[in-house]
Amino acid sequence: MKIEYKNKTLEKTVIALNCVAILVVATTFVMLFGFDVPPMPRMLLRYIDGWLFFFFFAEKIIRYFNAVTKRDYLRMYWFEIPLLAVVLFAIIGAGRWYTGASVREFSLDVISIYLAFQVIDKLCRSVVNIASSGHNPARALTSVFAALILAGAGLLMLPKAHNLPRMSFTDAVFTATSATCVTGLIVKDTGSDFTMFGQVVILFLIQLGGLGIVIFGAVLGLMLGQSLTVRESAAMQDIISADTLHRIVRMIGFIFTFTIIIESVGAVCLFPMWNNIPGAPSDMAAAWFNSLFHSVSAFCNAGFALYSNNLMHFHSMPEVYLVIAPLIILGGLGFSVLYNIADIITSRIASWFSKGHRLVDLLHTSSPKRLHLQTRIVLSVSAILIAGGTVFLWLFESCSQNPSADRGILAAFFQSVTARTAGFNTVDIAALSDGSKLVLILLMFIGGSPGSSAGGIKTTTFAVIVMVAWATLRKRREVEMFRRSIRLVVLGRAITILMLYLSMMLIAVLALLITERHSNIAFLDILFESASALGTVGLSTGITPTLTTAGKWIIIAGMLAGRLGPLTLLTALLFNVKPAKYEYPTEPLVVG
Repeated sequence: MKIEYKNKTLEKTVIALNCVAILVVATTFVMLFGFDVPPMPRMLLRYIDGWLFFFFFAEKIIRYFNAVTKRDYLRMYWFEIPLLAVVLFAIIGAGRWYTGASVREFSLDVISIYLAFQVIDKLCRSVVNIASSGHNPARALTSVFAALILAGAGLLMLPKAHNLPRMSFTDAVFTATSATCVTGLIVKDTGSDFTMFGQVVILFLIQLGGLGIVIFGAVLGLMLGQSLTVRESAAMQDIISADTLHRIVRMIGFIFTFTIIIESVGAVCLFPMWNNIPGAPSDMAAAWFNSLFHSVSAFCNAGFALYSNNLMHFHSMPEVYLVIAPLIILGGLGFSVLYNIADIITSRIASWFSKGHRLVDLLHTSSPKRLHLQTRIVLSVSAILIAGGTVFLWLFESCSQNPSADRGILAAFFQSVTARTAGFNTVDIAALSDGSKLVLILLMFIGGSPGSSAGGIKTTTFAVIVMVAWATLRKRREVEMFRRSIRLVVLGRAITILMLYLSMMLIAVLALLITERHSNIAFLDILFESASALGTVGLSTGITPTLTTAGKWIIIAGMLAGRLGPLTLLTALLFNVKPAKYEYPTEPLVVG
């Protein structure tokens, strides 16, 4: 919903003042909560927040009277009046609940919460507007990710965010990029080098980067009663890989609800895992934070852990295989696939209730809903890759001469699951055989599925390329999958993605060979690190902290490119290139 204003100049002035106010609020919050001793007097900063509260209050009044249609304005910002009423009630009633200086502190705390809500609301709406502006959406999405990374890096450099004497800008950007791009490569130990404040920042970056800050902006707008315009819906459709425009609101609601439910259930199931483990949290609050952190990290395919050796201490815990592995798999399927599966399940349950509660009807296959082609491909390829990766890893490690090798089938299964998306490890990656490392590189290269937070060329791209070769061997004129023909434009996109991804990996490897030429790092380890960064996986043979500054920036660029996708980056560069309106005559060509 777009609000029309009578005085355009006044509205532009209000928008500019809003931007300044948001920057001032962010600055005061950083000074108040990011330093042990604020650079400015604490009460002065709190009073500045108080004046900003009055500014936002006045802004609402100005916009209300400047709006062409008052009803549309109240409909879009319906929550403002109840919110202001709650704030004023809390400030007025503070005198009855507290005495002395506590009254002032409580009132200022309430105002700070209100300001935080205002900033989040305005930033989320701005992100949605930027994504739907129509001015090169790929470039806008890249800019949003870059802004989020820089903001996260700034927060991680604050004294209250880390336990180090000093956090360098490169290490802060590396950590923020790894979290936002849900990779998991680290140059600083997440559990010991960062404080609780820093770990919370990393957790928020994982959540925002995994699902997309644009999606959160749309969710907040929908929760507050704001309807999406056609342009905003089209932008959301492209971001979440939805197939139809009219289901976009339901799709966004499903993404938010499913994420909250799955991550909450995962946190509850992980809670018993921290008992009787060296270094595990002793108090309940820390245990719950551990559970939530690892649940979010697993579902968003981030691979961040709060322990120096990742999950190696927990290799014998059933929660690793029964909770974390399923979370990784679900997070890597893509929301369009999950939505299709959930739609079929709910349809069958509804049909079952309408047919007299017979169990045979619930299991009957003649459901009005069907699995989409993408769902069939994703589920099939994912199962094949997990099973194949498990078998090959188990075989290579069983034949390994390394006495410390973990030859268990469960360890092979978990590494096969996590290598395509997440980056958790229950075994020492550096101790794996060369054959196992090559298998992991291949799995990281393929990655997860479209519409998920996973990287790689994606399972559908891999399936299309394999079926192109299969169709050529069978001398079929069309590529067919599950009795469906694949359009030529899809084949072109798949081949383009493969070539771009191979090119980016080759550039990353060559660049690291130059920057790390004075280090005793094996070529396979550099190839492994590059594949992990571009695949946003996070597995490492242990060379990440030892990289030079230039090497770290190469990995940063690789993680960002892998999260956005090579096709998105190419679109950002070639958005204004117009297609040719002519064709040349064809001529036979021999290949192979």
